[in-house]
Amino acid sequence: MPKCLLPIDGDRPALEVQLRALAACGVTEARVAIGFHAEKVEAFLAANPVPNINVETIYNPFFDSSDNLVSAWLTRPEMHGDFLLMNGDTLFEPAVLQRLLSARMAPVTLVINAKEEYDSDDMKVSMSADGRLRAVSKKLSTDVVNGESIGLMRFTGQGVEAFRSALDRNVRAGRGIKAFYLSVIDELTREIPVETVSMTGLWWREMDSPEDLVNVRADLAKAPKDDRVVGLGDSAARSDSRDSSRRKKPHWAKRLRR
Repeated sequence: MPKCLLPIDGDRPALEVQLRALAACGVTEARVAIGFHAEKVEAFLAANPVPNINVETIYNPFFDSSDNLVSAWLTRPEMHGDFLLMNGDTLFEPAVLQRLLSARMAPVTLVINAKEEYDSDDMKVSMSADGRLRAVSKKLSTDVVNGESIGLMRFTGQGVEAFRSALDRNVRAGRGIKAFYLSVIDELTREIPVETVSMTGLWWREMDSPEDLVNVRADLAKAPKDDRVVGLGDSAARSDSRDSSRRKKPHWAKRLRR
């Protein structure tokens, strides 16, 4: 079973939860990178359309031999105009995305969470005092770490072409096959302004393990029906508006229509 189809709120899978959160914040177009059991993801989307958001898929035939940089590279034809990019196992309440959308304009803006301790699997970030991103990597020394990337970001203006070009450059050089697309963001910090916006204090989760799945389900089960997080409930899609690999953290490219 693809991770994105695992039920997390009753019978609602993570994919539907994410799409409803996006629609609740005014995102009207979504492109989902798929791989492992792609046909199951496509069948689910066809049978369960989310109101106010048009969803199409992009197949990654290399899902079992590459990491998510390649999936991002395959979505480059959709990267025209401002867009959002998020991991397929990142879950959040709509307020997180609203904070990103209302952040000051910059070529690239990452959503950042701060906590007391960071482990080896966290995608750690180092920032300047004014929030400018200096570096992002799982391998950063803890003495320079200010937070973690939650796998949600916005690209505008020159950031769109800069990211497209850097993805292509990495794949053509052969160093992007087994890399995370955030390694490209790390490169871009030395070329263009990459800003951050904090979501500390708001709800988010990622699903990297069975324990994470248990915690996500527990959080959603505790949420009052009329105050559900991550855009759940039919009323949540109120705006007018993984990579499904067995081994890799997935991601989506999202078009943002203003």
